[in-house]
Amino acid sequence: NFMQWIDVSIPLQAGMTVWPGDLNFSFEPDRRIANGANSNTSFLQMSSHTGTHCDAPWHFVETGKRLHEVDPSIYFGKAQVIEWEYDGHINAEKLKDMEFLPRVLFKTKNSSLPMMGGFYTDFIALLPDAAQLLVDRGVRLVGIDYLSIAPYKKSRPTHEILLKNNVFIVEGLRLEKVPAGEYEFIVLPLLVVGADGAPCRAFISYQ
Repeated sequence: NFMQWIDVSIPLQAGMTVWPGDLNFSFEPDRRIANGANSNTSFLQMSSHTGTHCDAPWHFVETGKRLHEVDPSIYFGKAQVIEWEYDGHINAEKLKDMEFLPRVLFKTKNSSLPMMGGFYTDFIALLPDAAQLLVDRGVRLVGIDYLSIAPYKKSRPTHEILLKNNVFIVEGLRLEKVPAGEYEFIVLPLLVVGADGAPCRAFISYQ
């Protein structure tokens, strides 16, 4: 009786949306059988914060842990999907009466934004007071459905509050097919030594 897993990751492909100023994703041929090579191999080029990705504490905290130093037990377990139905940013006032699991994933109207093409600066994100509330309630992982947990051009202090408290951040989830509720969750960052973050594959299970 296998669990049903839903992939909530952004496919890595040419033309995908990237953070303004970041390297565009590219997948280029190295060797090709069609050209007489023994096998097909390719080159990948991308930022460490491309598509569905994570932030290690070192991303915003100079003394913070690098990705390979993060305890991987946070990558597997129960997660709570919270549906944020408002147009404004996620704030403490609207969250304060909720109970939280150690892993919280925010589903917002961002999940219906296109994954390809131009960057959308008006995405919904976490205000610093909401970040502090999650820290105070013992949340260990927070995820969101656009390329930053913090509002555009306001990376600090939201990132800083979470990362200095060793809250693992997952950005670029795709949650449009996932109703609010509790699920099994897996997020697997590439194990890049010394990294500030890395692309991830993420799955949610339906029982």
